[in-house]
Amino acid sequence: MSDLVAYVDGGSLGNPGPSGIGVIIDGCDSGPIRISKWIGHQDNNVAEYVALMEALQYAVARKAKALHVYSDSEVVVRQMRGEYICRSSRLYSLHWTCRKLARALSFTISHVPRESNAEANQLANTAVRGRVG
Repeated sequence: MSDLVAYVDGGSLGNPGPSGIGVIIDGCDSGPIRISKWIGHQDNNVAEYVALMEALQYAVARKAKALHVYSDSEVVVRQMRGEYICRSSRLYSLHWTCRKLARALSFTISHVPRESNAEANQLANTAVRGRVG
């Protein structure tokens, strides 16, 4: 496995509230991987970081050479690029873990509009609604 592309999204019903993540990973020999997970009672930014961490862990575990991530979270993208400093104590450990995982790969991350991340958003919403409903 060499280069992977991931679309990630996290969301919550309420902020904080019941939360889930959605991740789509392309570039696998078996075809796209879709992950939809309930992550408990969190806020939106935590959910966004957990989605990113899921993609990073997947890529590192499979010894990918590169991972490019698309996210509609401007906060996560800018913090991961070093454009914003992560001052939030609740996000710091997630941010640190993601940065550490990213160092094991050729890692890039880009911001996309929400409509360009619709499938990952749908997976995150499915995880929340499946657990709540």
